[in-house]
Amino acid sequence: MEALSQLIRKLRGKESLREASKRIGISHTYLDTIEKGFDKRSGKQVKPTPETLRLISNAYKYDYEELMREAGYLEDIEESKNDINVAGKEIKLSSEEIEVFKELRKHPNLFHDLASNPEKKVKELIKLYTMKKMFLEDDDEEPGDGFGSLKE
Repeated sequence: MEALSQLIRKLRGKESLREASKRIGISHTYLDTIEKGFDKRSGKQVKPTPETLRLISNAYKYDYEELMREAGYLEDIEESKNDINVAGKEIKLSSEEIEVFKELRKHPNLFHDLASNPEKKVKELIKLYTMKKMFLEDDDEEPGDGFGSLKE
């Protein structure tokens, strides 16, 4: 999480906390807490939400997926094995599911709610994506395909 804090400080550059927080759309105290990496009142580590990371990404035109990776929501998929790590949970996927997951990662807004029960939610996303893809492919068929002729 320290790398994320440093990255956000680097993105802000010489801009003041108040200016940066206004640009991002969060309070200056929350931005300060994110940059420090911990809450000074509780001493606990702070992990910004995917929504906050999206705001930071938009404000600084920085890659959202990279921010998600730095925050620990996503990890790179190792090509040699079919395990992925989402929100700190190892998930085993088939080669086909890995390919679908890679496609889904291009749409990070789908990942905002993966922290609770990531394995179940990743599998659901893969199923939904696969079904939608099949449905769209079926739409490309000519009328009458699949059920025979209407004269029967």
